[in-house]
Amino acid sequence: MKKKLIATLMSALMVASVFTGCGSSSSSDSASGDGVQEITWMFWDDLDATQDLISLGYKENVERFNKDYEGQYHVNVVTTNLEEYYDKLNALVAAGETPDVFIVSPGPQLTDYVAPGIAAPLDDYLADGWKDTFTSDAVFTQQTYDGKIYAVPLNTAAACCFYNTEMFEKAGAKVPTNWDEMLDACDKLQKAGYTPITISAGTAWCLSMVAGYLCEAEGVDLAKLADGSASWEDGKLEAAANKLLDLSKYFQTTAAGDTNDVATANFYNEEAAILIQGSWAIGQINGENPEFESKCGVFQFPGVERLIAKSDSLCMSSSTKNPEACAAFMKYFTDDTAQKYTAEVGGKIPVTKVEYDASAAPAQLSYVMDIFENAKGTFGFYNESMPTTETGAHFDDTMVSVFLGDLTPADAAKDMEEYYQANCR
Repeated sequence: MKKKLIATLMSALMVASVFTGCGSSSSSDSASGDGVQEITWMFWDDLDATQDLISLGYKENVERFNKDYEGQYHVNVVTTNLEEYYDKLNALVAAGETPDVFIVSPGPQLTDYVAPGIAAPLDDYLADGWKDTFTSDAVFTQQTYDGKIYAVPLNTAAACCFYNTEMFEKAGAKVPTNWDEMLDACDKLQKAGYTPITISAGTAWCLSMVAGYLCEAEGVDLAKLADGSASWEDGKLEAAANKLLDLSKYFQTTAAGDTNDVATANFYNEEAAILIQGSWAIGQINGENPEFESKCGVFQFPGVERLIAKSDSLCMSSSTKNPEACAAFMKYFTDDTAQKYTAEVGGKIPVTKVEYDASAAPAQLSYVMDIFENAKGTFGFYNESMPTTETGAHFDDTMVSVFLGDLTPADAAKDMEEYYQANCR
């Protein structure tokens, strides 16, 4: 399936080049009538409607860039929503209208744009001193292919458990450090009249994120599963899926249909005690309900020693006619102004050596930093750590099927093993 996707994207690029040769081009392919080089940037949030503080910071980057380069460069923003982002991005690629700059997640999703040549290598632009501003070369690990860097990380975030400290106190629940304590806390919260956990199964990767932690706790080894030296039917996924069902007894009743945004809103509107989500949610929580910050604690997902961590990244299209404008724009996301905002307002961990005022940052950021410091390591989202994006999506859907009762945990393990045998080995 991976080869099929890459072949499809390669065909799209060939079609795009034919149309470009015939004189058909988007507005970003050339300078406007007044000599300004126009470029496009695609993002997964509506910058004019959002209250998410990270997204609003990105909006400020766009405005700063357009003001500073007025008369020379200008960026036009293409927005959508997270659930539809990759479908719409791939449709633009297929139409020969690849955005000049676009946001992407590291892992197989980035590979989908590197392998067929859609994303451009960035080493020449980073060599002018830009790369030296980052904390270390390690931040580029998931963006590097065959020794070349194809994306620039913007921040670091970890999947954590956010909790309502007031609800925990009133319910007599303590912050859990292991699986049994997690179930005990949920039970106390439920008996106190609270919805213990809000989560989205309508946005499959949210539920899959929890399943990934449960697989980690059971010792699932994705590398061995990929090379065939381990089997999904060895009992580990089945045990993790059974734990997912145990935990799901404490989900909100509408979890099956709720989107990520709805599930997160349930938390900051104090309709549930726990939200299991990435620390990028800090910007959304504090942006929508600033007064809730004082009640918002954070703890590591119990029963695991490592954290799920990731960074949003920016790619440049290999077909852009204005690469210098694109590089200049991308630098605005990692300059001191943007990175200070990332920490002090957005509550995410900067990827550069910028100094920021920790006392000005959201309280949740310090909690997340403590969790990072005490963790034994990190690993990626399960759906972004499998051989292909299709495989990750299949895992997501399989976990949702378990939650909905359409598959038993044993059937889910059998299904994943059969899928890997047919598509990944």
